[in-house]
Amino acid sequence: MHEATTIKGRITWRLTAGDGSLVREGEVENLVTTIGDRMYAERGGAVSGAPAAPTGMKLGTGGGAPAKTGSGAALTTYLSNSHQGFESGYPQGSAAGSARRVSYSCVYGPGKGTSGSPVTEVVLVNETLTDATSATGATIARALLSGIGSKGADQTLSITWTHDLLGA
Repeated sequence: MHEATTIKGRITWRLTAGDGSLVREGEVENLVTTIGDRMYAERGGAVSGAPAAPTGMKLGTGGGAPAKTGSGAALTTYLSNSHQGFESGYPQGSAAGSARRVSYSCVYGPGKGTSGSPVTEVVLVNETLTDATSATGATIARALLSGIGSKGADQTLSITWTHDLLGA
C-alpha cells in the first residue's frame, strides 16, 4: 500500500481604506517550496537540521512563476519595509475535513509595506525578519498576487495563508 501526502496552499487577502471600508479583496493559490515540504515533513519527525518554522511574511513587486526550487522559490523584488511577523495567535492548526490545516496571518497596517507600485508577490519565510529580500533557503511558500494594486500609506492589507496537509 502506498500513501501520498500533498500540501495545498491558499491565500486570502483584504485591502481596506483608512476608514475601514473595503477597497479590494481576493484569493489565490500558493506554492509550498521544497524547503516548505522539508519543514513540514522533517520538523514533524524531529529530524536534526530540519528547516526552521515560519516567522512571518514579506511582500514584493516582482513577478515570475512560483516554483518548488530555484529563482521561482524566492521573492523576486522585495518591497521595502514589508517584513512582518505573524498576528497574535498565529500560526494555528485545525481540522479541515480529512486534512490538517495550518494557518498564518499578517496585517500590514498604515505605513507598513506602502508602495507606489502594485504589490504582486508574497512569501512565507522562516528567517529573522529584516528589511531585505529572502533567500530561496528561507522561503516556505510563495505566491503571485493580482488585483491589490499599490498599498497607500493609510491602507491596511491583511493576508492569511492556509496550508492543507492531505493524505491520499
